[in-house]
Amino acid sequence: MAKKEETISMIDSLAEFKELKNIDKETMISVLEDSFRNVIAKMFGTDENYDVIINPEKGDFEIWRNRKVVADDELENPNLQIKLSDARDISSDAEVGEDFTDEVHFADFGRRAILTLRQTLASKILELQKDNLFAKYKDKIGTIITADVYQVWKREMLLLDDDGNELLLPKQEQIPGDFYHKGDAARAIVQRVDNINNNLKIILSRTDNIFLQRLFELEVPEINDGLITVKAIARIPGERAKVAVESYDDRIDPVGACVGMKGSRIHGIVRELRNENIDVINYTSNASLFIQRALSPAKISSIHVNEEEKHAEVYLRPEEVSLAIGKGGMNIKLACMLTGYNIDVFRDVDGTDEEDIYLDEFSDEIDGWVIDALKNIGCYTAKNVLAIPREELIERADLEESTVDDVLRILSAEFEDDSNE
Repeated sequence: MAKKEETISMIDSLAEFKELKNIDKETMISVLEDSFRNVIAKMFGTDENYDVIINPEKGDFEIWRNRKVVADDELENPNLQIKLSDARDISSDAEVGEDFTDEVHFADFGRRAILTLRQTLASKILELQKDNLFAKYKDKIGTIITADVYQVWKREMLLLDDDGNELLLPKQEQIPGDFYHKGDAARAIVQRVDNINNNLKIILSRTDNIFLQRLFELEVPEINDGLITVKAIARIPGERAKVAVESYDDRIDPVGACVGMKGSRIHGIVRELRNENIDVINYTSNASLFIQRALSPAKISSIHVNEEEKHAEVYLRPEEVSLAIGKGGMNIKLACMLTGYNIDVFRDVDGTDEEDIYLDEFSDEIDGWVIDALKNIGCYTAKNVLAIPREELIERADLEESTVDDVLRILSAEFEDDSNE
Protein backbone atom coordinates (compact mmCIF):
# COMPACT_ATOMS: atom_id res chain seq x y z
CA MET A 1 0.00 0.00 0.00
CA ALA A 2 2.83 2.34 0.86
CA LYS A 3 4.40 1.74 -2.54
CA LYS A 4 1.15 2.51 -4.34
CA GLU A 5 0.70 5.71 -2.35
CA GLU A 6 4.28 6.59 -3.17
CA THR A 7 3.60 6.19 -6.90
CA ILE A 8 0.40 8.25 -6.75
CA SER A 9 2.15 11.01 -4.78
CA MET A 10 4.74 11.02 -7.50
CA ILE A 11 2.01 11.81 -10.05
CA ASP A 12 0.71 14.56 -7.77
CA SER A 13 4.14 16.16 -7.65
CA LEU A 14 4.32 15.77 -11.41
CA ALA A 15 1.03 17.68 -11.72
CA GLU A 16 2.58 20.52 -9.72
CA PHE A 17 5.59 20.39 -12.00
CA LYS A 18 3.25 20.63 -14.99
CA GLU A 19 1.81 23.88 -13.66
CA LEU A 20 5.26 25.34 -13.19
CA LYS A 21 6.62 24.38 -16.60
CA ASN A 22 3.46 24.99 -18.64
CA ILE A 23 3.28 21.46 -20.01
CA ASP A 24 -0.18 20.83 -21.47
CA LYS A 25 -2.39 17.98 -20.29
CA GLU A 26 -2.18 15.91 -23.50
CA THR A 27 1.61 16.02 -23.46
CA MET A 28 1.75 15.10 -19.78
CA ILE A 29 -0.54 12.09 -20.33
CA SER A 30 1.63 10.97 -23.20
CA VAL A 31 4.81 11.34 -21.13
CA LEU A 32 3.32 9.35 -18.24
CA GLU A 33 2.03 6.59 -20.47
CA ASP A 34 5.35 6.28 -22.30
CA SER A 35 7.21 6.15 -19.00
CA PHE A 36 5.03 3.35 -17.62
CA ARG A 37 5.34 1.41 -20.87
CA ASN A 38 9.14 1.76 -20.89
CA VAL A 39 9.36 0.26 -17.39
CA ILE A 40 6.95 -2.58 -18.26
CA ALA A 41 8.87 -3.34 -21.44
CA LYS A 42 12.14 -3.54 -19.47
CA MET A 43 10.59 -5.88 -16.93
CA PHE A 44 8.66 -8.23 -19.25
CA GLY A 45 10.28 -7.74 -22.65
CA THR A 46 7.12 -6.22 -24.18
CA ASP A 47 4.39 -3.74 -23.31
CA GLU A 48 2.09 -4.59 -26.27
CA ASN A 49 -0.37 -6.60 -24.11
CA TYR A 50 -0.79 -3.78 -21.56
CA ASP A 51 -3.30 -0.91 -21.51
CA VAL A 52 -2.18 2.14 -19.52
CA ILE A 53 -4.93 4.58 -18.55
CA ILE A 54 -3.99 7.94 -17.01
CA ASN A 55 -6.62 9.90 -15.08
CA PRO A 56 -5.17 13.44 -14.76
CA GLU A 57 -8.29 14.84 -13.07
CA LYS A 58 -8.12 12.25 -10.30
CA GLY A 59 -4.32 12.19 -10.22
CA ASP A 60 -4.16 8.38 -10.54
CA PHE A 61 -3.69 5.70 -13.19
CA GLU A 62 -4.73 2.18 -14.14
CA ILE A 63 -2.77 -0.64 -15.79
CA TRP A 64 -4.59 -3.58 -17.41
CA ARG A 65 -2.85 -6.72 -18.68
CA ASN A 66 -4.26 -8.79 -21.55
CA ARG A 67 -3.41 -12.53 -21.52
CA LYS A 68 -4.59 -15.77 -23.08
CA VAL A 69 -6.19 -18.44 -20.84
CA VAL A 70 -4.35 -21.77 -21.09
CA ALA A 71 -4.60 -25.15 -19.33
CA ASP A 72 -2.66 -25.29 -16.07
CA ASP A 73 -0.04 -27.65 -17.49
CA GLU A 74 0.46 -25.58 -20.69
CA LEU A 75 1.66 -22.29 -19.12
CA GLU A 76 4.84 -21.09 -20.88
CA ASN A 77 4.87 -17.29 -20.50
CA PRO A 78 3.15 -15.86 -17.39
CA ASN A 79 3.24 -12.38 -18.91
CA LEU A 80 1.27 -13.42 -22.01
CA GLN A 81 -0.64 -16.38 -20.59
CA ILE A 82 -2.68 -17.18 -17.47
CA LYS A 83 -3.51 -20.60 -16.02
CA LEU A 84 -7.17 -21.57 -16.16
CA SER A 85 -7.27 -22.05 -12.38
CA ASP A 86 -5.86 -18.57 -11.75
CA ALA A 87 -8.28 -17.05 -14.24
CA ARG A 88 -11.25 -18.74 -12.56
CA ASP A 89 -10.16 -17.41 -9.17
CA ILE A 90 -10.84 -13.98 -10.66
CA SER A 91 -13.70 -14.81 -13.02
CA SER A 92 -15.56 -18.10 -12.55
CA ASP A 93 -16.70 -18.34 -16.18
CA ALA A 94 -13.19 -18.17 -17.71
CA GLU A 95 -12.45 -20.78 -20.38
CA VAL A 96 -9.28 -22.03 -22.13
CA GLY A 97 -8.47 -20.02 -25.30
CA GLU A 98 -10.28 -16.87 -24.17
CA ASP A 99 -8.69 -13.42 -23.81
CA PHE A 100 -8.42 -12.46 -20.17
CA THR A 101 -7.88 -8.93 -18.82
CA ASP A 102 -7.01 -8.11 -15.22
CA GLU A 103 -5.78 -4.99 -13.43
CA VAL A 104 -2.13 -4.79 -12.45
CA HIS A 105 -0.96 -2.68 -9.50
CA PHE A 106 2.30 -1.02 -10.41
CA ALA A 107 3.40 -0.94 -6.78
CA ASP A 108 3.43 -4.76 -6.83
CA PHE A 109 6.33 -4.63 -9.30
CA GLY A 110 8.57 -3.54 -6.43
CA ARG A 111 10.60 -0.54 -5.35
CA ARG A 112 13.10 -0.98 -8.17
CA ALA A 113 10.34 -0.55 -10.77
CA ILE A 114 9.14 2.62 -9.03
CA LEU A 115 12.67 4.08 -8.99
CA THR A 116 13.09 3.21 -12.66
CA LEU A 117 9.80 4.96 -13.37
CA ARG A 118 10.98 8.09 -11.54
CA GLN A 119 14.22 8.17 -13.50
CA THR A 120 12.41 7.60 -16.81
CA LEU A 121 9.94 10.37 -16.01
CA ALA A 122 12.70 12.78 -15.04
CA SER A 123 14.58 12.03 -18.25
CA LYS A 124 11.51 12.47 -20.45
CA ILE A 125 10.49 15.69 -18.73
CA LEU A 126 13.99 17.11 -19.14
CA GLU A 127 13.93 16.16 -22.82
CA LEU A 128 10.47 17.72 -23.17
CA GLN A 129 11.67 20.93 -21.55
CA LYS A 130 14.61 21.12 -23.95
CA ASP A 131 12.34 20.53 -26.94
CA ASN A 132 9.94 23.24 -25.79
CA LEU A 133 12.76 25.66 -25.11
CA PHE A 134 14.39 24.88 -28.46
CA ALA A 135 11.11 25.52 -30.32
CA LYS A 136 10.42 28.69 -28.32
CA TYR A 137 13.77 30.32 -29.05
CA LYS A 138 13.95 29.00 -32.60
CA ASP A 139 10.94 31.21 -33.29
CA LYS A 140 12.69 34.14 -31.58
CA ILE A 141 15.81 34.12 -33.77
CA GLY A 142 16.44 37.66 -35.00
CA THR A 143 14.32 39.32 -32.30
CA ILE A 144 15.47 41.48 -29.40
CA ILE A 145 15.10 40.14 -25.88
CA THR A 146 16.02 41.57 -22.49
CA ALA A 147 17.56 39.25 -19.89
CA ASP A 148 19.31 39.58 -16.53
CA VAL A 149 23.04 39.02 -16.21
CA TYR A 150 23.67 36.07 -13.89
CA GLN A 151 27.37 35.35 -14.32
CA VAL A 152 30.21 37.07 -16.19
CA TRP A 153 33.14 34.96 -17.37
CA LYS A 154 36.17 35.75 -19.49
CA ARG A 155 34.85 34.21 -22.72
CA GLU A 156 31.10 34.56 -22.30
CA MET A 157 28.30 35.88 -20.16
CA LEU A 158 25.40 33.88 -18.70
CA LEU A 159 21.97 35.51 -18.66
CA LEU A 160 18.58 34.34 -17.39
CA ASP A 161 15.25 35.13 -19.04
CA ASP A 162 11.99 35.71 -17.16
CA ASP A 163 11.43 31.95 -16.88
CA GLY A 164 14.94 31.29 -15.57
CA ASN A 165 16.20 29.77 -18.83
CA GLU A 166 19.93 30.11 -19.45
CA LEU A 167 21.16 32.23 -22.37
CA LEU A 168 24.75 32.80 -23.50
CA LEU A 169 26.34 36.00 -24.81
CA PRO A 170 29.83 35.09 -26.07
CA LYS A 171 32.64 37.66 -25.81
CA GLN A 172 32.88 38.00 -29.61
CA GLU A 173 29.17 38.87 -29.73
CA GLN A 174 29.59 41.67 -27.18
CA ILE A 175 30.31 45.27 -28.16
CA PRO A 176 33.87 46.21 -27.07
CA GLY A 177 32.48 48.87 -24.72
CA ASP A 178 30.06 46.49 -23.00
CA PHE A 179 30.58 46.15 -19.25
CA TYR A 180 28.00 44.34 -17.13
CA HIS A 181 27.62 43.29 -13.50
CA LYS A 182 25.48 40.51 -12.07
CA GLY A 183 21.86 41.66 -11.95
CA ASP A 184 22.16 44.13 -14.83
CA ALA A 185 19.60 43.96 -17.64
CA ALA A 186 21.08 43.42 -21.10
CA ARG A 187 19.46 43.70 -24.52
CA ALA A 188 20.51 41.51 -27.45
CA ILE A 189 19.07 39.53 -30.33
CA VAL A 190 18.70 35.77 -30.39
CA GLN A 191 21.32 34.89 -32.98
CA ARG A 192 21.04 31.09 -33.07
CA VAL A 193 19.92 28.03 -31.10
CA ASP A 194 22.29 25.04 -31.00
CA ASN A 195 21.35 21.55 -29.85
CA ILE A 196 24.50 19.50 -30.37
CA ASN A 197 24.59 16.10 -28.64
CA ASN A 198 21.44 17.10 -26.72
CA ASN A 199 23.32 20.06 -25.26
CA LEU A 200 21.00 23.03 -25.80
CA LYS A 201 22.65 26.45 -26.14
CA ILE A 202 20.83 29.71 -26.87
CA ILE A 203 23.33 32.21 -28.29
CA LEU A 204 22.71 35.98 -28.14
CA SER A 205 24.47 38.78 -30.01
CA ARG A 206 24.89 42.54 -29.74
CA THR A 207 27.32 42.84 -32.67
CA ASP A 208 25.07 41.32 -35.34
CA ASN A 209 23.76 43.77 -37.98
CA ILE A 210 20.24 42.54 -37.24
CA PHE A 211 20.55 43.94 -33.70
CA LEU A 212 21.12 47.43 -35.13
CA GLN A 213 18.23 46.97 -37.56
CA ARG A 214 15.86 45.92 -34.76
CA LEU A 215 16.88 48.96 -32.71
CA PHE A 216 15.96 51.20 -35.64
CA GLU A 217 12.61 49.41 -35.90
CA LEU A 218 11.96 50.14 -32.22
CA GLU A 219 12.99 53.80 -32.39
CA VAL A 220 11.60 54.75 -35.82
CA PRO A 221 7.83 54.12 -36.21
CA GLU A 222 8.02 54.62 -39.99
CA ILE A 223 10.32 51.59 -40.27
CA ASN A 224 8.07 49.49 -38.08
CA ASP A 225 5.07 50.56 -40.21
CA GLY A 226 6.85 49.64 -43.46
CA LEU A 227 7.03 53.19 -44.82
CA ILE A 228 10.83 53.15 -44.60
CA THR A 229 13.03 50.12 -45.25
CA VAL A 230 16.54 49.44 -44.00
CA LYS A 231 18.24 48.30 -47.22
CA ALA A 232 21.80 47.69 -46.02
CA ILE A 233 23.90 47.85 -42.85
CA ALA A 234 27.66 47.86 -42.32
CA ARG A 235 29.11 47.86 -38.80
CA ILE A 236 32.34 47.89 -36.91
CA PRO A 237 30.69 47.26 -33.52
CA GLY A 238 31.28 49.95 -30.93
CA GLU A 239 33.12 52.17 -33.44
CA ARG A 240 31.07 53.15 -36.45
CA ALA A 241 28.19 52.02 -38.65
CA LYS A 242 26.61 53.00 -41.94
CA VAL A 243 22.92 52.39 -42.59
CA ALA A 244 21.22 52.80 -45.98
CA VAL A 245 17.49 53.52 -45.85
CA GLU A 246 14.78 54.00 -48.47
CA SER A 247 11.32 55.56 -48.24
CA TYR A 248 8.24 54.30 -50.08
CA ASP A 249 6.49 57.62 -49.49
CA ASP A 250 7.83 60.67 -51.32
CA ARG A 251 6.62 62.88 -48.50
CA ILE A 252 8.92 61.16 -45.99
CA ASP A 253 12.63 61.94 -45.77
CA PRO A 254 14.04 58.56 -44.67
CA VAL A 255 17.30 59.97 -43.28
CA GLY A 256 15.53 62.72 -41.35
CA ALA A 257 12.97 60.26 -39.96
CA CYS A 258 15.70 57.90 -38.74
CA VAL A 259 17.77 60.64 -37.13
CA GLY A 260 14.79 62.41 -35.57
CA MET A 261 14.39 65.98 -34.38
CA LYS A 262 17.81 67.11 -33.13
CA GLY A 263 18.93 63.47 -33.25
CA SER A 264 16.29 62.37 -30.74
CA ARG A 265 15.70 58.98 -32.35
CA ILE A 266 19.23 57.99 -33.20
CA HIS A 267 20.67 59.08 -29.83
CA GLY A 268 18.91 56.20 -28.08
CA ILE A 269 20.42 53.72 -30.53
CA VAL A 270 23.88 55.26 -30.17
CA ARG A 271 23.70 54.96 -26.37
CA GLU A 272 22.63 51.31 -26.57
CA LEU A 273 25.59 50.60 -28.87
CA ARG A 274 28.13 52.23 -26.53
CA ASN A 275 28.41 55.48 -28.54
CA GLU A 276 28.81 53.76 -31.89
CA ASN A 277 28.88 56.53 -34.53
CA ILE A 278 26.05 55.90 -37.02
CA ASP A 279 25.85 57.42 -40.52
CA VAL A 280 22.41 57.19 -42.14
CA ILE A 281 22.31 57.64 -45.93
CA ASN A 282 19.71 57.45 -48.69
CA TYR A 283 19.74 54.17 -50.57
CA THR A 284 19.75 54.14 -54.36
CA SER A 285 19.96 51.32 -56.88
CA ASN A 286 22.40 53.45 -58.90
CA ALA A 287 25.78 51.97 -57.96
CA SER A 288 27.76 55.11 -58.76
CA LEU A 289 25.59 57.37 -56.61
CA PHE A 290 25.33 54.81 -53.82
CA ILE A 291 29.12 54.54 -53.59
CA GLN A 292 29.38 58.33 -53.51
CA ARG A 293 26.94 58.53 -50.62
CA ALA A 294 28.61 55.63 -48.81
CA LEU A 295 31.96 57.47 -48.86
CA SER A 296 30.43 60.54 -47.20
CA PRO A 297 31.65 62.95 -45.86
CA ALA A 298 34.23 62.86 -48.68
CA LYS A 299 33.28 64.59 -51.96
CA ILE A 300 34.10 62.65 -55.10
CA SER A 301 35.52 64.25 -58.26
CA SER A 302 34.78 61.30 -60.56
CA ILE A 303 34.07 57.59 -60.40
CA HIS A 304 34.40 54.57 -62.71
CA VAL A 305 32.26 51.56 -61.81
CA ASN A 306 32.56 48.00 -63.08
CA GLU A 307 29.25 46.43 -62.04
CA GLU A 308 30.14 42.96 -63.29
CA GLU A 309 33.29 42.72 -61.19
CA LYS A 310 31.80 44.78 -58.34
CA HIS A 311 34.75 47.15 -58.48
CA ALA A 312 34.89 50.94 -58.37
CA GLU A 313 37.70 53.46 -58.89
CA VAL A 314 37.05 56.72 -57.12
CA TYR A 315 38.99 59.92 -57.80
CA LEU A 316 39.10 62.71 -55.24
CA ARG A 317 40.93 65.91 -54.58
CA PRO A 318 44.00 65.33 -52.41
CA GLU A 319 42.36 66.98 -49.40
CA GLU A 320 39.32 64.68 -49.71
CA VAL A 321 41.27 61.41 -49.79
CA SER A 322 41.80 61.23 -46.03
CA LEU A 323 38.07 61.79 -45.45
CA ALA A 324 37.18 58.99 -47.86
CA ILE A 325 39.58 56.55 -46.20
CA GLY A 326 38.76 57.61 -42.65
CA LYS A 327 40.60 56.94 -39.41
CA GLY A 328 42.33 53.58 -39.65
CA GLY A 329 40.67 52.99 -43.03
CA MET A 330 37.29 52.67 -41.28
CA ASN A 331 35.23 54.86 -43.65
CA ILE A 332 36.23 53.11 -46.86
CA LYS A 333 35.97 49.70 -45.21
CA LEU A 334 32.37 50.41 -44.18
CA ALA A 335 31.58 51.81 -47.64
CA CYS A 336 32.82 48.57 -49.22
CA MET A 337 30.76 46.49 -46.77
CA LEU A 338 27.64 48.61 -47.33
CA THR A 339 27.73 48.71 -51.14
CA GLY A 340 29.26 45.30 -51.80
CA TYR A 341 31.87 46.91 -54.06
CA ASN A 342 35.65 46.80 -53.81
CA ILE A 343 36.50 50.51 -53.82
CA ASP A 344 39.92 51.93 -54.75
CA VAL A 345 40.65 55.56 -53.98
CA PHE A 346 42.93 57.73 -56.14
CA ARG A 347 44.13 61.33 -55.91
CA ASP A 348 42.69 63.32 -58.79
CA VAL A 349 45.55 65.71 -59.50
CA ASP A 350 44.90 66.37 -63.19
CA GLY A 351 41.21 65.69 -63.55
CA THR A 352 40.02 68.46 -61.24
CA ASP A 353 41.86 71.73 -60.86
CA GLU A 354 41.53 74.27 -58.14
CA GLU A 355 39.09 76.35 -60.23
CA ASP A 356 36.58 73.51 -60.60
CA ILE A 357 33.31 73.66 -58.66
CA TYR A 358 31.15 70.86 -57.27
CA LEU A 359 27.65 70.67 -58.76
CA ASP A 360 26.11 70.95 -55.31
CA GLU A 361 27.29 74.57 -55.26
CA PHE A 362 24.76 75.31 -58.03
CA SER A 363 21.73 73.97 -56.14
CA ASP A 364 20.15 77.43 -56.06
CA GLU A 365 20.19 77.63 -59.88
CA ILE A 366 19.87 73.96 -60.94
CA ASP A 367 17.14 71.62 -59.64
CA GLY A 368 18.33 68.88 -57.31
CA TRP A 369 16.96 66.08 -59.51
CA VAL A 370 18.97 67.43 -62.45
CA ILE A 371 22.14 67.47 -60.34
CA ASP A 372 21.42 63.88 -59.26
CA ALA A 373 20.96 62.82 -62.89
CA LEU A 374 24.37 64.29 -63.74
CA LYS A 375 25.97 62.58 -60.73
CA ASN A 376 24.46 59.28 -61.87
CA ILE A 377 26.66 59.39 -64.97
CA GLY A 378 29.78 60.23 -62.94
CA CYS A 379 29.71 64.02 -63.20
CA TYR A 380 30.28 65.61 -59.81
CA THR A 381 31.87 68.91 -60.81
CA ALA A 382 31.14 71.67 -63.33
CA LYS A 383 34.13 70.80 -65.50
CA ASN A 384 33.12 67.11 -65.50
CA VAL A 385 29.87 68.20 -67.18
CA LEU A 386 31.45 70.73 -69.56
CA ALA A 387 33.93 68.10 -70.76
CA ILE A 388 31.11 65.97 -72.22
CA PRO A 389 29.63 66.89 -75.66
CA ARG A 390 26.08 68.28 -75.53
CA GLU A 391 24.44 65.43 -77.48
CA GLU A 392 26.18 62.78 -75.37
CA LEU A 393 25.11 64.58 -72.19
CA ILE A 394 21.47 64.58 -73.32
CA GLU A 395 21.56 60.86 -74.11
CA ARG A 396 23.52 59.61 -71.09
CA ALA A 397 21.77 61.73 -68.46
CA ASP A 398 18.36 61.23 -70.11
CA LEU A 399 17.56 64.96 -69.85
CA GLU A 400 15.60 67.31 -72.10
CA GLU A 401 17.61 69.41 -74.56
CA SER A 402 16.40 72.64 -72.96
CA THR A 403 17.41 71.37 -69.49
CA VAL A 404 20.92 70.47 -70.69
CA ASP A 405 21.25 73.82 -72.44
CA ASP A 406 20.30 75.65 -69.23
CA VAL A 407 22.84 73.61 -67.25
CA LEU A 408 25.63 74.29 -69.76
CA ARG A 409 24.77 77.98 -69.81
CA ILE A 410 24.87 78.27 -66.01
CA LEU A 411 28.11 76.33 -65.65
CA SER A 412 29.86 78.09 -68.54
CA ALA A 413 28.83 81.48 -67.21
CA GLU A 414 30.53 80.73 -63.92
CA PHE A 415 33.91 80.21 -65.58
CA GLU A 416 33.39 83.13 -68.01
CA ASP A 417 32.80 85.39 -65.01
CA ASP A 418 36.00 84.15 -63.39
CA SER A 419 37.89 84.82 -66.66
CA ASN A 420 36.56 88.36 -66.93
CA GLU A 421 37.56 89.07 -63.41
